[in-house]
Amino acid sequence: MASTLATAPRTSSSKRQTATLPLVAPSVVVLLLWMIVPLLMTLWFSVQRFNLLNPENSGFAGLSNYVSLLSSAALWVSIFNTLVLVGAVLVITIGLGTLLAVLFNEEFWGRSVARLLAIAPFFVMPTVSALIWKNMLMHPVNGLFAYITRGLGLGAIDWFADYPMLAIILIVSWEWLPFALLILLTAIQSLDDEQVEAARMDGAKSVAIFRYITLPHLSRAIAVLAMIETIFFLTIFAEIFVTTSGGPGLATTNLAYFIYLRALFEFDVGGASAAGLIAVVLANIVAIFLMRLVARNLDV
Repeated sequence: MASTLATAPRTSSSKRQTATLPLVAPSVVVLLLWMIVPLLMTLWFSVQRFNLLNPENSGFAGLSNYVSLLSSAALWVSIFNTLVLVGAVLVITIGLGTLLAVLFNEEFWGRSVARLLAIAPFFVMPTVSALIWKNMLMHPVNGLFAYITRGLGLGAIDWFADYPMLAIILIVSWEWLPFALLILLTAIQSLDDEQVEAARMDGAKSVAIFRYITLPHLSRAIAVLAMIETIFFLTIFAEIFVTTSGGPGLATTNLAYFIYLRALFEFDVGGASAAGLIAVVLANIVAIFLMRLVARNLDV
């Protein structure tokens, strides 16, 4: 009798799975095709000699596209620029986002309006953000920053010529700081107030509370935030395209823009496909590292 009762739930569960399989299968198939078909096409083109300017010279190229790319200094420069851009923006958004989350968690007059204004830049499209920073803020003649620096007697700064990577970092950080603030503010609001009050009654100062209570509480949210932002930062394109076009030289050419140049300026479909697969490998390496970091924080 007991064995019959034990097998009954298993039977009903398997029946439910069998009944829902026809409903789920089409979505799974479409999703797999959507992901696998472009990847297989990219893999195929990466081993082909395929240049749109010279369509007669085509055929199987083997690993020559990869050898050519890996021996190109431009590829390594773009990878280095990508890592610098991702790392700098992560530090800025997570660092300032944490401080702003602590600030906006406190009670003060006009807090709701301040939160709304702080989150608003995240809803501005990247192209529009880049145009605002390029023409209204960082323009060496008519920009707000030039007006301020001239007023201080420092002269105007041509940001995109003298400090191009710093300019891109500032633009992307301004776009993504609201997202970091939103995630971290949501996480900090789940902190137990009684724990903080107990620490204050024991004589703990604000800095000690932040270091030993607030920051450890935010560690999981910070790890998840870093993973999400890194995935998007590896594909930054619009800000570079609108402002510097990867220059001067290769100063702001990241991996995504390098693939764009290889495909649509040199019309080298094979080389661009090989560079795309290198970018996929790099993104997966970073993703595996970040997923382990997140899993370790979730296990704590």
